[in-house]
This record gives sequence, C-alpha cells and structure tokens, in this order.
Amino acid sequence: MQQFPFDEIDELYRKVILDHYRSPRNMVEIGEPDIEYDEYNPVCGDRVVLQLKLSDGRVEEAGFHGEGCSISQASASVMMDSLKRKTLEEAEQLSSTFRRLMQGHTLSEDELTGLGNLAAFQGVRKFPVRIKCALLAWTALEEGIAEYRRAGTR
Repeated sequence: MQQFPFDEIDELYRKVILDHYRSPRNMVEIGEPDIEYDEYNPVCGDRVVLQLKLSDGRVEEAGFHGEGCSISQASASVMMDSLKRKTLEEAEQLSSTFRRLMQGHTLSEDELTGLGNLAAFQGVRKFPVRIKCALLAWTALEEGIAEYRRAGTR
C-alpha cells in the first residue's frame, strides 16, 4: 500500500503532465456522441467538454476539447486514453479511484497500478488549489454518465 516516493513522482508528474499538455491525446470532436458533458470552473476559467461514443456497453471512442491550465488539460488527455474499452461501471470505478488519490487517500498497489499514468497526478496534491483542475474532466465524466442514465438510455 505504498505511494510512489515524492522525488520519483515529481519527475513522473512533470513528464506526464507536460507530455499530455503539449500533445493531448484524443482532443477531437466525436460525431454523435452518446455522452457529452461540458464542465467549467468559473474560478480559473478551465473548461473540458467530454464526449464518449459507446458500443456494446463499452467506450468505443473518447474525445474532449477545452481550454485551461496544463493540469486540467493533461488530466483530460490521460483520462481519455484510460477510458477506451471500459464499461461505464469500470469508468466510474476508475474515476472513484482517481478522486481518492487526489484527495490524499492511500491506495493499494493494485489500485495504483490500475491507474497507470494517472498515478503521476498524485504530485498535484502538494498544490491543493490545483486538485480541482486535475478533477475537472473526471467531474464531467461522472456528471455525463449520470445524465446519460437519467435520460434512460442505460
């Protein structure tokens, strides 16, 4: 149940965030998405619009667009890579695990491994005002899934 050592995580944090901010993955518009949700942080002006296309109950395509700080946009980019081929339930579990990481909870080795590159964001916890930036896309995911279910689509 160890977290990464801070010097190790700081280097990983810088690499992952800068890489995904400079070259975001899946920063595309999805045609006719099944789930679309626009999340905005009025305090800093960050915005993430999440789009998911589902097939056989799994995320077939994941895309986003938006603007904001390196942390919010990198988090959205890494999230998109992590969501592909997951069921909505698996996506919600991943979101819950990531949120717990950001809130400072200790995660099991399996949970940390399951996060993949998302584990690099634990470095953000040293900057409490930036945690909301890292969680912006995840809030869009959670709200988008909830809206999709309320609409009775599943």
